[in-house]
Amino acid sequence: MKRRTSATARQKQAVSAPPERWELRLYVAGQTARSAIALANLERICEEHLKGQYHIELIDLLKNPRLARGDQILALPTLVRKLPAPMKKIIGDLSNEERVLIGLDLRPLGREGT
Repeated sequence: MKRRTSATARQKQAVSAPPERWELRLYVAGQTARSAIALANLERICEEHLKGQYHIELIDLLKNPRLARGDQILALPTLVRKLPAPMKKIIGDLSNEERVLIGLDLRPLGREGT
């Protein structure tokens, strides 16, 4: 016998489900060690918490400095969450995972109830 899910349970699942797609931009200045660390940290965090639900756009401001104006980039590296709205920014090499998760409005795994 199949178990039916109530409308309330389905609504609760829909509310707690993460957005379908996260659009992230990582602004860097060339192929520096700090840029590489920031990208590696971002990829690790995304794979752990957003597996299959994210797209990272890497923007090198040494090649395209005008792109800094659109997202008002003042320091590097900077991560910009374009989607889901609202836009969020995190500056630095993204090595503090808890700070990144809070900045992106993500909950660390295993802490949903706290």
